[in-house]
Amino acid sequence: MPDSTTFKRRRVLQSLAGFGALSTGLGVGMAKQSSNGTADSSEMENLVPTPVDVKSSKADYTLTENTVIEVRDGEATEVAEYLAGLLRPSTGYELPIVEGPSTGPDGSISLRLASDSSAIQSQGYRLQVNSDGVQIRASEPAGLFAGVQTLRQLLPPAIEADTEQSAEWTVSGGRIRDYPRFTYRGAHLDVARHFFGVETVKQYIDYLAQYKVNHLHLHLTDDQGWRIEIDGWPNLTDEGADSEVGGGSGGYYTKEEYAEIVQYAQSRFVTVIPEIDMPGHTGAALESYAELNCDGEKRQEDTGTNVGDTSLCLDKEVTYEFIEDVISEVAEMTPGPYLHIGGDEAHTLSDEDYNDFMSCAIPMVIEQGKRPIGWHQILGADPPEQTIGQFWGTSSDAPEVAAAAEEGHELIMSPATDAYLDMKYNEDTELGLDWAGYTPVPDAYDWDPAGYIDGVDESSIMGPETALWSENIRTLSDIEFMLFPRFPGVAELGWSPEAKTDDWDEFKHRLAAQAPRWNVQGVNYYQSPQVPWPGE
Repeated sequence: MPDSTTFKRRRVLQSLAGFGALSTGLGVGMAKQSSNGTADSSEMENLVPTPVDVKSSKADYTLTENTVIEVRDGEATEVAEYLAGLLRPSTGYELPIVEGPSTGPDGSISLRLASDSSAIQSQGYRLQVNSDGVQIRASEPAGLFAGVQTLRQLLPPAIEADTEQSAEWTVSGGRIRDYPRFTYRGAHLDVARHFFGVETVKQYIDYLAQYKVNHLHLHLTDDQGWRIEIDGWPNLTDEGADSEVGGGSGGYYTKEEYAEIVQYAQSRFVTVIPEIDMPGHTGAALESYAELNCDGEKRQEDTGTNVGDTSLCLDKEVTYEFIEDVISEVAEMTPGPYLHIGGDEAHTLSDEDYNDFMSCAIPMVIEQGKRPIGWHQILGADPPEQTIGQFWGTSSDAPEVAAAAEEGHELIMSPATDAYLDMKYNEDTELGLDWAGYTPVPDAYDWDPAGYIDGVDESSIMGPETALWSENIRTLSDIEFMLFPRFPGVAELGWSPEAKTDDWDEFKHRLAAQAPRWNVQGVNYYQSPQVPWPGE
């Protein structure tokens, strides 16, 4: 359906479908400097996220027209095809994928699943570079894919170009052992306030994969628009999808388009988590069907930004028929294990009514074989233990959330003061909001997902997730401006060991070294004065 964004398509990397989840990793120590005083992103010491262990050597490897990509099994082949699609445009090399050891004169890039990889852990990998080639070993395909993202950063920034470049494709020598701190690393995108088409979402997924983030949380419904086709309730998209904040034309995903997004995410080891917000934030549904309103009249189209003044009518049987139909259809379309039902800012309801509603809605999700996720207010409804709370508060003092964690509930961490990337960088940046304060680049990095809430330890934390709400974000360029350079920092918090993520002064040099890569990619990043960008 129509994409209301101005699509600045760069390179959407080509890959065959794989399945799984991706991780992020960081390494510590002062960033290695080039001769002009800036960090070189292609050095092992300057990776973002930083790996668990790094040992550099001088035995570099240079790709040539004779380089091949060597695999031993089908699952590795899928990752190899992704890698080849990444490297071929800029190098101009054929880079054939071959089974078995390479016999070529110039070595190979070897991708192999290894059964003796216990030291690597889930989603982890080992990478070795010497003059004979590059070896990546992992116990599962997601680990190979993470290793490929590391290899990508070890090559010169020109590797990101979508046309053939004149460059020496040298990979820094050494060894890396790497695996994620958290198995869950997420990024949220609000496609309800402003709609973003399939190609924009694919580009967003590519950015997640680049920094080893492995879950995409799509906020599909809100007051301003309903963005997913539901067969049994066609007015949701016939009427509820044709608006957005400010009065634009909106849009929605057909089932085929949603499947395309899910498949594309799978090929990059990213799991899609759909969010159908309820019982509040339901203006688009109330606009589409009069019977969902307590007064029996359709709600007027909402193109503003107020929150908390809408709710499904909880006294009507049709409301529960509606949510059951929606949950079952969305669950059927979504192969991943999670389904998010929102649950925040239902200000028109009493606590008792809210809790009664959740006692009906949450079991519907579980009956579809999915783990329910909700914003942390859902934990006050005493839900089943498998229900996950997503914390978006602004204070470490959250006793109700801590009590739920003590009872066995897992948490996704998205504190608005640090992980809400729709917050302005400072008072001078035009894009963004400021209700949670400003979030300069250091603040997005200077927090611990496992230490944020008083009384909650790491065993209760699934991982961090950035949030990008779209009240005043309209285009891919806007998305990039709010993501970069903050997003790689949160990605590192999700992947790298805690001991390696507590030094902003060290990290800012590695972050700055990403800029030449973003320049080649055409990323519209915010050039924060707090980051020592190359050439400044």
